[in-house]
Amino acid sequence: MLEKRDFYINGQWVAPSAPNDFAVIDPSTEEQCAVISLGGQADTDAAVAAARIAFDSWSQTTKDERTALLKKLLEIYNARAEEMAQAMSMEMGAPIDLARAQQVGAGSWHLEGFLKAFDDFSFERDFTATEKTLLEPVGVCALITPWNWPMNQIVLKAVPAMATGCTMVLKPSEIAPLSGLLFAEFVHDAGVPPGVFNLVNGDGAGVGSQLSAHPDVDMVSFTGSTRAGIAISKAAADTLKRVSLELGGKGANIIFEDAHPKAAKQGAIRCFRNTGQSCNAPTRMLVHSSRYDEAVEMAAETANATRVGPASDEGKHIGPLVSKAQYDKVQALIETGMSEARLVAGGLGRPDGLNRGYYAKPTVFADVTNDMTIAREEIFGPVLSIIRFETEEEAIAIANDTPYGLTNYVQTEDDERRRRVARRLRSGMVETNGQGFAQGSPFGGYKQSGNGREGGAYGLEEFLEVKAVSGWAAE
Repeated sequence: MLEKRDFYINGQWVAPSAPNDFAVIDPSTEEQCAVISLGGQADTDAAVAAARIAFDSWSQTTKDERTALLKKLLEIYNARAEEMAQAMSMEMGAPIDLARAQQVGAGSWHLEGFLKAFDDFSFERDFTATEKTLLEPVGVCALITPWNWPMNQIVLKAVPAMATGCTMVLKPSEIAPLSGLLFAEFVHDAGVPPGVFNLVNGDGAGVGSQLSAHPDVDMVSFTGSTRAGIAISKAAADTLKRVSLELGGKGANIIFEDAHPKAAKQGAIRCFRNTGQSCNAPTRMLVHSSRYDEAVEMAAETANATRVGPASDEGKHIGPLVSKAQYDKVQALIETGMSEARLVAGGLGRPDGLNRGYYAKPTVFADVTNDMTIAREEIFGPVLSIIRFETEEEAIAIANDTPYGLTNYVQTEDDERRRRVARRLRSGMVETNGQGFAQGSPFGGYKQSGNGREGGAYGLEEFLEVKAVSGWAAE
């Protein structure tokens, strides 16, 4: 078990104001792997106060000064990548190969992307010959991050906040806090001044709510459930602070009749990646009737061939769900699906040979209609729902018939149709034919999937205020 860790406030590791221990559970074994302290109001206040004091000087540092610190942070991050991979693998169950390549890799990828975007970024822009538009840091930011892609989300928030001259308090998920604590070490070792970056562990009802309502917090950047996003927005309303939200999803993967022969297999693999615990997972597979039976068979074969095992095992497999609460939720929704649709792979319980750990069977339902619970709710597990469609119009209507709007997917060899459908899908992102997004591409959604954008120049702008100044003579 790891040694208990405290909070990082004003450049120091400090003990909590009052004892409130919380056990971190390894989801592969259901055993305690660490103990953290959950903060109280006094800890939140101390962290916010440190950030508020540091803001005056940090906001006035030069772009070159901040760039140098971020480059040092990237250097340390890469040098200690294996420690980070081990931490995330243990705390949230990512298989170690996935943790090394994608969980850790997401952090370095985004940090590099911010450095590239920052190089060309201007905080002063000429509007007319005598008017200047200034982009200035919003202030003290509360960063509330989830457990499913820990470094992806911490880097997407902390780095642009730092780059733009903001100061911050990070509250990582209490379920997977070890990677956040390690990141705080990296920030400290990079030489980021005291008070610029602070970390207080806590749960949503405690530190999360305290930060959301805190009068000295200027902005909340939150990634997590839509339910929590709504609660944060309400808590923040009394102080009219800015709220940037990246929330849930129920992505549709539209497979047209001319799609790649392995489109259904690739879609199922993508759905099950990270044990289905991704807000942008393609969990609704919409298949043209001419390819429907083939797709159902291919998805079922893929599910049955997907190995499930401990996060510590090397190789290509999926790990456990993150917690007992998540396991119970997924099992309940699988049971609901079995009463609604046709189960073609997986089902209830753990996979054979696994009698301990929060493991779920990769599960596929066929003959799903879009009004079913499994097509409406974000399951956040390795569960795929397959829906038949006949026409392009019907596919678009089904895809858009959801409260979410994060990522949709289109599979077709018809370039004109691919562009046409992408334009009509109501989501912040549309991935076509398996082509991934470029570094610095804006990540975010429509509707109940949130209202912010993260990554690259768009992510930098999230943390900036816009000031118009007249009478600014040309230099």
